[in-house]
Amino acid sequence: QVQLVESGGGLVQPGGSLRLSCVASGIVSNIYATGWYRQFPGKQRELVASITRDGSTRYADSAKGRFIISGDNAKNTVYLLMHRLQFEDTATYYCNVDSAYGSFWGQGTQVTISS
Repeated sequence: QVQLVESGGGLVQPGGSLRLSCVASGIVSNIYATGWYRQFPGKQRELVASITRDGSTRYADSAKGRFIISGDNAKNTVYLLMHRLQFEDTATYYCNVDSAYGSFWGQGTQVTISS
C-alpha cells in the first residue's frame, strides 16, 4: 500500500505560480511512476504531467512550457511547479502512483485561478 498526501493548492491570480507537492509513504520502493492529474467539475481526471523513477517526464499539451514536474526520491516527494496559471487551470489536482502493488491516489488539492 502507498499513501499519498498532496499540498500546495490555493487561490492565485492569473499569471501567477504555484508549487504542488505529493508525499508518498508506505511501500514506496516499488513505485514506477508518479503523475499529477486534474479534474474539472463533471469531467474525468486528465493527466497533467508524469515522471518515472529514473526521471523521464511527460506532459499534457496544456502543461508544456508552463509546468515542471520533478521528484526527490530521497524525500519520496514529487512536485508540480506551475507557472503562468490561467483561469482554465482551475481544478482539483490529484497525485497518482503506479507501483508493483497497484495504482494509488491522493485526496486532491484545489487550485483556483481568480482575479
